[in-house]
Amino acid sequence: MRMLRPVRLHQALSRTVHTITLPDPDGGAAVWAVETHTMEDHEARLYRDGQRIGAAEMPAGFTVPGGRIEVDAGLYGVTRVHLVTPDGRERRLAPAPGTLEHRRAVLTRDHPRLSRRIAVTAVVILLVNLVLAVPAGIEMVTSIPQVAERFGTFTSPVVLPGWLLGTLTVAGVVAAVERAVTWRYNRIVDAETIWTSL
Repeated sequence: MRMLRPVRLHQALSRTVHTITLPDPDGGAAVWAVETHTMEDHEARLYRDGQRIGAAEMPAGFTVPGGRIEVDAGLYGVTRVHLVTPDGRERRLAPAPGTLEHRRAVLTRDHPRLSRRIAVTAVVILLVNLVLAVPAGIEMVTSIPQVAERFGTFTSPVVLPGWLLGTLTVAGVVAAVERAVTWRYNRIVDAETIWTSL
């Protein structure tokens, strides 16, 4: 039986572990953990007191005492890891020490002002990228012959130098990861991350 290993620093961007302690029917308690390797595969692994007892392709669901743990992930990290009780209530599992989510939560707790500045910067970056992506997206769609015949073509008035385009792309990925690890989502702000996840 495989044992759950601690999350190392070099795994922070690719591996997550979330835990929850649940009472057992016999009166005891067990620590349940869900592990994902979002850059390696799309599988969630379930552990009980550190021992692996199951795995499933995401979106995954595992039956545990008191309900069901539901797990899913996207390109930028885990999007759902919740215990759902029979009456429909949901409780998010806690990020384990060493994970990017845990490190970000500690930063929020210890340096709330810096945390807010990082969050605002991420939103600004994603909105700038979204505004710049709209004309580029229209140009790409109108370059399809069938669309061009019906609606004509469109040339984006915004032409960015390669270095700036690369910088904005990297900044956008970092901003998307920031939004993912802090469990923030907005249909408008995070619209660009939907396209890059396809």
